[in-house]
Amino acid sequence: MERYSRIIASLIQAEFGFDGTVSLNRPDEKFGDLTTNIALQLAKSLNQNPRQIAKLLAEKLHQTDEFAEVSIAGLGFINLRIKDSVLAVELEKIISNPSDYGRSSLYEDKIIVAEYSDPNPFKVLHVGHLYTSIVGDAISNLIETAGGQVHRVNFGGDVGLHVGKTLWAIMRQLGGENPDKLSDINENERSDWMAACYVEGTRHYDKDEQAKAEITLLNKKIYQIQADDDYESGLARLYWTCRQWSYDYFDAFYKRIGTKFEKYYPESEVAELGLKTVLEQKDKGVYQESNGAIIFAGDVHNLHTRVFVNNEGIPTYETKDVGLSLQKWQDYHYDESIIVTDHGQLEYMKVVQKSIEQFRPDLAQRTKHLTHGVVKLFGGVKMASRKGNFLKAVDVLQIVANEIEAQQGSLSDEPVLGAVKYTFLKNRIGSDIIFDPAESVSLRGNSGPYLQYSLVRAKSIMNKSPEVEPKVTIYSYSQAERALLFKLTEYSSVIQQATTGLTPHLVCTYLHELTQVFSRFYENSPVIGNPKEVFRLQLVSAYKGILTSGLKILGIPMPDKM
Repeated sequence: MERYSRIIASLIQAEFGFDGTVSLNRPDEKFGDLTTNIALQLAKSLNQNPRQIAKLLAEKLHQTDEFAEVSIAGLGFINLRIKDSVLAVELEKIISNPSDYGRSSLYEDKIIVAEYSDPNPFKVLHVGHLYTSIVGDAISNLIETAGGQVHRVNFGGDVGLHVGKTLWAIMRQLGGENPDKLSDINENERSDWMAACYVEGTRHYDKDEQAKAEITLLNKKIYQIQADDDYESGLARLYWTCRQWSYDYFDAFYKRIGTKFEKYYPESEVAELGLKTVLEQKDKGVYQESNGAIIFAGDVHNLHTRVFVNNEGIPTYETKDVGLSLQKWQDYHYDESIIVTDHGQLEYMKVVQKSIEQFRPDLAQRTKHLTHGVVKLFGGVKMASRKGNFLKAVDVLQIVANEIEAQQGSLSDEPVLGAVKYTFLKNRIGSDIIFDPAESVSLRGNSGPYLQYSLVRAKSIMNKSPEVEPKVTIYSYSQAERALLFKLTEYSSVIQQATTGLTPHLVCTYLHELTQVFSRFYENSPVIGNPKEVFRLQLVSAYKGILTSGLKILGIPMPDKM
């Protein structure tokens, strides 16, 4: 549709000197392929009759050799039907190189750092991490499709109070600083065991003043371990061993869902740079001292005030995020830094970025913070890992696997990932998601497994035929053929919109609509053994190519059978 929008815009510029975007919509099929109300919009600014403007534009559009029909309806709506021969040219493009069809150049030669997932060592991955990983991957794929060079990175707290709480509970269970006893923990139980220790440590920290004091002191010792590069003491061996357990657990899960990060930034590695910067900028008036702590006075900017260094001299999350921003710049010199978090981090990030803006406005301007809602399972209870009442990421996959096994008898991870990823991605980023496992695996609904099944069906048809020729020679289509062909040509416009807005849900919506159109085509248009077999195989080939391209952007596996 972008192509035809540009054609009309060019005519309007030539006839009326009007610069602007022409919006096109899909009318009912009986009226044509596209419709626009541009004549009504122009009539207001030109003070002319909209039907007269529409008539003039219709005459010019007829001369472009793009449209079989151009008609005027109502007060001045222009309806367009594209020539079948023009659609045939688009079909040839899709068949020849489906992976390139729809590509834009929005991010050509740009360097993008995409930061998402951000789990903390010593804690378990929950459904929020799963959601952010899936969304971050899809956004990164859109940018890469548009020519961008994407560096996927991860950031997590390997120091901080949560680590103190977890190690306090670990030592309580091991009877002190006894790292050798860690060998008693089964490898498959390590992540759950540490998560349980974190919950236990939090409970005692909240209710027991002595435990709170011990955890606070332990937290300082952990920072000292980092500062001294201590690897030999009992506490250090506990810390480094359990931290590595967390990283191994993260890597295994990311591999399972098809996510791969180029770099993992631990908070401990950016804390020093952040603290140095905050102290330097305090002397320049960006940050201020307050009751022994260092703060950024956000109220001056209509934001809230946050502590960047506490009254014990320990840098907070805010200071580490300052260090992270500077470190990412040193590592990549990016054109844009995209950060994906839950909506609860929105106001926090506004303060951090506003503080950075005072001394590195270029980095603040290059940073884009995207936030998402909460994933809820049925009752909709918000997760809180500190209390232990959260839905683990692996639990989500297992719940879906159980549902697929009950309905279809399959145990493969491909439909499981297809169900989860599509369910998360089909919702606009920012809204809460009520996750319904039964709906997510349905082969009759708006689901990932349905798209996978539709692709398998197309592959099966193609396997029964010889190699498809890219040259299209038939220019007279049935209603079902034409509907599928026109829907295929919409893909480039959808990818353009999805990339511009970083909105992968638009790809989901399009793919679902495309599979519905293909299903109607398949029901009404026999392929193998039909007199129009060659052309219909070309349609199936193009459909398979577009569906494959879209699923790749969404990160959804593409099985050969289901």
